[in-house]
Amino acid sequence: MTKVDSLDLRLLSLLQRDGSLSQRDLAEQAGMSQNACWRRLKRLNEIGLITGTQAQINLVELGYDLTVLVMIRTRHHSKEWADSFYRHVEAQPEVCDFYRIGGDWDYMIRVVTRGVAHYDRFYQQLITGFDLLSVTGLFVMESKIQNRPLDLSAL
Repeated sequence: MTKVDSLDLRLLSLLQRDGSLSQRDLAEQAGMSQNACWRRLKRLNEIGLITGTQAQINLVELGYDLTVLVMIRTRHHSKEWADSFYRHVEAQPEVCDFYRIGGDWDYMIRVVTRGVAHYDRFYQQLITGFDLLSVTGLFVMESKIQNRPLDLSAL
C-alpha cells in the first residue's frame, strides 16, 4: 500500500471532483503553494496513484441512451481462452467496463449503446466465435449513482 498523507488525500479528493482544475486553483483549494502542489502531483503520478484524467461526457445527449450490464458465464477458464476473450471484448467500442468476477457469473461488461437494435448488434458480435455458457443483459432503467468520487477521508 502506498504511503500518503492528509495533503495527498486532499489533492486526490479535489482532483476526483474536478480533474480540470488548474494547478494554481488546485494549490489554492488545497491550501499550499503552487510549487509544493506541482511536486506532490508529480510524485502522485510517478507512484501510480494518479493514472490520468478524463472528461465525463453526457452520452445520452449523443444518443447513447441504453446502458446494459452483460453477465457472462463460460465453461472455459484457461489463461489462453481468457486472454483471447479479453482481446475480443476490448475490441468492441460499446464496452465501457469489463470485469472478471466471482460468484455465479464469470464476467460482467458494462456497455452503452444507441438503443436495443444497437445493443443486439453488439450482442451478436460478442458471442461470435466464443463458446459462452450463458449471456444475460440487465438493462439499466435509471442511474442513481454513477462515477461518484470516493470520500477518501472516510476510508
